[in-house]
Amino acid sequence: MEPLLNIGVRAARRGAAILLRHIERVNDLEITVKGNRDFVSEVDRASERAIIETIRSVHPRHAILSEEAGALTGEGVRWIVDPLGGTNNYLHALPHFSISIAVEVRGKLQHGIVYDPLREELFVGTRGGGAMLNNRRIRVSRRTRLEDALVAVGFAPRAAENVPSLQRAYLAIHEWLTDHGTVRHTGSAALDLAYVAAGRLDGFFQLGLSIWDMAAGSLLVREAGGMVADPGGGEQFLTTGEIVATCPPMFRPLLRAVHNGVRVESDRADEGTGTPR
Repeated sequence: MEPLLNIGVRAARRGAAILLRHIERVNDLEITVKGNRDFVSEVDRASERAIIETIRSVHPRHAILSEEAGALTGEGVRWIVDPLGGTNNYLHALPHFSISIAVEVRGKLQHGIVYDPLREELFVGTRGGGAMLNNRRIRVSRRTRLEDALVAVGFAPRAAENVPSLQRAYLAIHEWLTDHGTVRHTGSAALDLAYVAAGRLDGFFQLGLSIWDMAAGSLLVREAGGMVADPGGGEQFLTTGEIVATCPPMFRPLLRAVHNGVRVESDRADEGTGTPR
């Protein structure tokens, strides 16, 4: 295993040990509300500290960007960390959450790790080296029709609550996808992306994400033969927080579904305001 990837896996396992230690007493945890349905607990912070300590014990000069700690300055390499992807699930003892760690070298994602500690499933990927689940190579699905697809759709309330048009567009896209395929909501973007990489899901779409939610997962999808883009088909998803990920045959159908949902919302808005089309 690559040295940086090995350190990342070690850090993920240390953070996971803390999550598992506390999951049976989630009702006793100290919880802070960051926004509408957006929470952080003492476990998020403890997991994050363990991950950062593991990385910095070997590479004290590397930069780290983490959800709770923010940006820690450094040079050469940047670690992008989500110490608990699916906090709301975790706080309800719902067994669907993960740790996500990406390694960026000279501005390019080089390694991605998504770890599900309850299922003991370790998804790892390296640029140009493929993607693995517990040492077994994984590939995206081969489905070609949206009507046959299982697509995960995530929703970030903290983004939509500040942009009503974004919320309406999301709901229109969700409605379109529901009418033309099968939709799931799981609550962990990192695991959704890992599942796309493993062929368990045929696609994933979400607005309003942060880079730590999707950096590792997006690399996994690409290394498993999939495609990742922003809703316009471009490369700005890590910047905009708007992501579409799927297998190659489903890429254009899923992008069309997103665009159709936006068009439906635009048409409704025009009808409501009397704006000519």
